[in-house]
Amino acid sequence: MPPKKSKLSKSRREFVKNSAIVASSFFIVPRHVLGGVGYTSPSDKLNLAGIGIGGKGTSDLWNASNEGKENVVAMCDVDSGEYTKTSRDRFPKAQFFKDYREMFDKVKDIDAVTISTPDHMHAIQAIAAMQRGINVYVQKPLTHNIREARMLTEMARENKIVTQMGNQGASNSGMTKVQEWFNDGKIGTVDEVFVWTNRPVWPQGIPVPKPTGSSSPDHLDWNLWLGTAPYIPYSDAYHPFNWRGWWAYGTGALGDMGCHIIDVPFKTLGLHYPTAVECSVGQVFINMWDPEYIPEGCPPSSSVTLDFSATEKNNSPLKMRWLDGGLRPPHPDLIPANDSLGTPNSGNGVMMIGSKGIITTGVYGFTPKLYLEGGEKIEFDTSNQPGNEFGHQSKWVAACKAGFNSDEHKSLTSSFDYSGPMTETVLMGNIAIRSFTEMKTNKKGVSFYPGRKKLLWDGESMKITNYNPANRFVSRSYRKGWEV
Repeated sequence: MPPKKSKLSKSRREFVKNSAIVASSFFIVPRHVLGGVGYTSPSDKLNLAGIGIGGKGTSDLWNASNEGKENVVAMCDVDSGEYTKTSRDRFPKAQFFKDYREMFDKVKDIDAVTISTPDHMHAIQAIAAMQRGINVYVQKPLTHNIREARMLTEMARENKIVTQMGNQGASNSGMTKVQEWFNDGKIGTVDEVFVWTNRPVWPQGIPVPKPTGSSSPDHLDWNLWLGTAPYIPYSDAYHPFNWRGWWAYGTGALGDMGCHIIDVPFKTLGLHYPTAVECSVGQVFINMWDPEYIPEGCPPSSSVTLDFSATEKNNSPLKMRWLDGGLRPPHPDLIPANDSLGTPNSGNGVMMIGSKGIITTGVYGFTPKLYLEGGEKIEFDTSNQPGNEFGHQSKWVAACKAGFNSDEHKSLTSSFDYSGPMTETVLMGNIAIRSFTEMKTNKKGVSFYPGRKKLLWDGESMKITNYNPANRFVSRSYRKGWEV
């Protein structure tokens, strides 16, 4: 049974939301005159917590706190060493915990929480917060699998939680410009989209690391780091970053960058669940004629094709082609041979090919370019934008203060109503990858790959309709005591 919401916490959140209105009734002298320029009344501050406060969590919590202007009342991380020192030094008054469950049990006045942990822990931590009525900001990808994404999307709506996923490029002005170009009909109808990344930039496609027999360092709680994943002896091959290439914890290159890059066409073209997916992946040969079989890990490179139906915004079915591991698309004739695709080195990007032109962007929607028939090229400068990470976290904080379904909430660029289905699309590609790479052996000892086919997807039912074994990748098994 979900824990009951704290009356104190709930009433405080209502107080924060209404404090500006109340204050205007009692204060004749402006608050900034009494407190100085930039002064914020304590009653206008949000009580924030952070789960996962090292690495990306360092900037997530700092930006959400408006660089220290909000109340950071609690922090949690399984690592209490140098990895989290910056956040702990910034907020010395905040209570520090290693276990997020203990934090939620002991700190009752949390209004909102940032979650910046490895992918396999996102869902269980976000659910624990939302059950308590706490607003959540969750790093991309929203979850480790499709079932979890659907759960978070529905729970946020039912519990009236203000949410945002950490694909900060969604708040980039380049995203708005791309949508403006498309909505104005500049490139016509789109039937082909390319999205690509230079990731993985961590070890991937390699044999499973073997434990060395060493104990985890004193500053790291290994059991809590594993969390929902199966127990294995400690290995330094995973924390703090290289977990991304292993299915038990991460979601590979597609999970890491897909929510940043696929966001551009998904939002611009009004896409929803794909109808089909297929892929091919890079192989690794250590021994001649004998490809490595590493079902525990993501491949070194992949090519994934997602089929989408026509939408209200784009009256044409389309294929979205994802490439990673250094693969990228070729230049269309409309783009000059010497122009980079996407980012300046063509390492990451988006290319939407329409009946009248092409739109390209880099990662996070940076440097959009519009190529029109006749040779005209229009560029949009995204180099000077106010706010850290385009204000992606601080806008979420403003929405938390304004409340669920407020104008501020509705204006968020990656609340779960949007980012949930978009994350499901990203993770759909991983179902194809895992199905494609799965190897079986027949009675004669001959290996074969039964999942190497186009998978047909019923998005509403979260089900592959033509190859049932792939459906087990829609969810996953959880360690006892860590079930979602």
